[in-house]
Amino acid sequence: MGCAPSITVSQSGVVYCRDSDESNSPKPSTFSQQQIVHIRTGNTAELSDTGLSTTGTAVTVFHKTERRGTISIEAETQTSKSTVSMKGMTNEVTFGPMKVCQRTMQVLLVFSKEDALSDSYWWAADKGGYKCNIVRNPTDALECFVEKQHDVIIIDHRHSKNFDALGLCRSIRATKYSDYVTIIAVTRKSSADRDEASIIPLLNAGFNRRILENSNAATCLNELLQLEYVDVRSQLKLRAANALFGALEASADSVEITSENHVVQYINSAYEQLTGYSSEELLGREVEDFHRDKNKAELMDPIYAQLKKAKPWEGLLYSKKKNGESMPQFVHISPITGQGGVRHHVFNIKSPVGMISQSVFSQELQHIDKITSEFSNGTSVRRQSMARIHSMTIEAPITKVINIINAAQENSPGTVAQALDRVLEILRTSELYNPQLSAQQVKEDDQMTSDLVGGLMTQGGYSTRRRMSGSEVALSKTTSSARYSPTSPSSHMTQVPAEVQKILEREAAWDFNIEELERITLHRPLIYLGLKVFNRFKVCSFLGISETVLRNWLQVVEANYHSSNPYHNSTHAADVMQATAYFIGKEKLKSCFEPADEIAALIAATLHDIDHPGRTNSFLCNAASDLAILYNDIAVLESHHAALGFQLTTREDRCNIFKELDREDYRAMRHTIIDMILATEMTKHFEHLSKFVNCFNKPALRDGEDTLSMQSTGRSTPDSSSLANPENRALIRRMLIKCADVSNPTRPLNMCMVWARRISEEYFAQTDEEKKRSLPVVMPVFDRLSCSIPKSQISFTEYFIMDMFDAWDAFIDCPEVMENLRTNYKYWTNEEEKERRLKDGRD
Repeated sequence: MGCAPSITVSQSGVVYCRDSDESNSPKPSTFSQQQIVHIRTGNTAELSDTGLSTTGTAVTVFHKTERRGTISIEAETQTSKSTVSMKGMTNEVTFGPMKVCQRTMQVLLVFSKEDALSDSYWWAADKGGYKCNIVRNPTDALECFVEKQHDVIIIDHRHSKNFDALGLCRSIRATKYSDYVTIIAVTRKSSADRDEASIIPLLNAGFNRRILENSNAATCLNELLQLEYVDVRSQLKLRAANALFGALEASADSVEITSENHVVQYINSAYEQLTGYSSEELLGREVEDFHRDKNKAELMDPIYAQLKKAKPWEGLLYSKKKNGESMPQFVHISPITGQGGVRHHVFNIKSPVGMISQSVFSQELQHIDKITSEFSNGTSVRRQSMARIHSMTIEAPITKVINIINAAQENSPGTVAQALDRVLEILRTSELYNPQLSAQQVKEDDQMTSDLVGGLMTQGGYSTRRRMSGSEVALSKTTSSARYSPTSPSSHMTQVPAEVQKILEREAAWDFNIEELERITLHRPLIYLGLKVFNRFKVCSFLGISETVLRNWLQVVEANYHSSNPYHNSTHAADVMQATAYFIGKEKLKSCFEPADEIAALIAATLHDIDHPGRTNSFLCNAASDLAILYNDIAVLESHHAALGFQLTTREDRCNIFKELDREDYRAMRHTIIDMILATEMTKHFEHLSKFVNCFNKPALRDGEDTLSMQSTGRSTPDSSSLANPENRALIRRMLIKCADVSNPTRPLNMCMVWARRISEEYFAQTDEEKKRSLPVVMPVFDRLSCSIPKSQISFTEYFIMDMFDAWDAFIDCPEVMENLRTNYKYWTNEEEKERRLKDGRD
């Protein structure tokens, strides 16, 4: 237990508390070795085992804790009225139009031993009403600072033999909490016959300034007051400025700040995206050096003259992007005054392109409406679908550009219209920034250039100039398929229970009941459905493997799905695979897919969520999970699904479905599967959708024959050249697996309701865990106590599903899918209305 603490009160009003076995706790140098407690009224007090009795109005108790054999002492101060009036200042600090609150200043004293100076600073901290800690060595100083993050640190630099003050200061500055702390060095006074020591080593070590030793208590109090109202308050304003910069970085408007001499001092992220320049390229350079393109001196001089008078200016200026393109910008320039006049110019930039595109886009929509008004009544649903595709609420910038060009073509001469057709063809490709190098550009006899292009512009062995597509894989397989044949002709489907076989008879139908298959197979639907679907598409024959290898592979894959997950389990994988097979069976995809495309799509669907933990990417990143760290917080789950899928497949010969493929065919197949799995990442949803719409769902065609075709079919038919393009075929594959992955809202209502409950339960569990672990709640609406499942389904359908399936339906023609979507959406809308009425009735 140890000895009870003793408390003694002096006439001066300082009360010190110490354990009976310690003697080095702080004390005024004018007092004895007793430990003293300060009572500001001057009354005495005694503390017995039962407590402390006093008539004073405020008490300061100095607590002492042990830290590795040294002492850390903290003053917890209850400030008296006399102390407040002495300070006479408010804790609110005005920083321009911003008001910030200044907390009670926290002071850390680092003195190797107790003496008059340390006691004086201790007394001054108490008198000033500051929170104060005192430590005796660098280790405790670092620990105490990291724990409490003091505003001021005063380090004793008079006796270098006790500890390295410079090294301690460097160590504190190396922590992430030190940006806004003021560190003071206490040094000895120089004797009259000695030169003044240089302050440069202290500044280099990270000290803000030094104070000469002076043990007068009033002097120490004055030093602390100056630190509070000058240094600490300045640091508080710097912290507030950091918040303002954070707001600027998040702003959608482009912001540029220059000096009065037009030297760039700051640009935000929106400005970088707008111009293509990075902050490293612009900071410190004069504005005219790089992007004041068409602004002549006679225009700029009056502007600068107005700004010099501290008057803002607003109007149209031109800027040059990094790629050399000149663009008009609507700019508001605010002059910021400081010492000596205007010191900064703040450019707030709004491009008028958005307003122009909206106007042109409205004209285009009117043109589309004019054409579609002539269609027959039998295609009214599809007309609405096409109009919806080209008026999507969430519109990518490239879509706006293509819409502007489409509208401009209407009244353009023939030669211009043809040129714009070529522009549209280029814009609709998925690789806008990869150069298409010709043979003339890379000469055969220039080995250096050839090697550089081959070595630097490749991804996993395939050049960005030539990425393997499904059709290229199919070509290789067609010429060599004779050597591939199943090693075992027996079919495992004959071993499937009769009840399972009966359900599997409808595996090609969109209303296939996957939940019933899950029940009968005891939550192992993937093996049975996989064997049936893969046999229908002759996967074993194409890959040159036996059904035994295929079955082994399906067993390994299904075993690595988590049956404990309400949603992301092997039933979901089987459902996505079945939807993929259904879409592949459509005439449109049959006409543009080769067998290799079909087989890669089925394998990707089977693997696309393997080992899913039942948590989202955002959760894993916030929790700093091993997977998030491994994949650098980028497409964490999708990267893991693809990587683990191939690891499990190729680990053993008995389940390696790729073992009979040659190197080139395997690499191409692997590339296609990975690309499809990564396409399921929802952060790229609108990017994939916009590319697909721009490539395959052209809004309006001037050619009479194409318009007639569009009238008869209700959709725009891509030409054969666009389907033959490998990159465009990759877009189709990505869209295929995306639609299959989130097809639940388009299934029959009974299945749609099952999947809605399952995904909600999985999100509820994630929210529960986030709250339990004090992590950021990614989806607060999915609180099991307050969430509306109908409302969540409506939001998901409106935000993600409708536009995507409208575009997909316009491409492959799947009326039964769209009919289910409309029915389910109406059901959830009615349910949400019932919930709302019930809630209103309670209120």
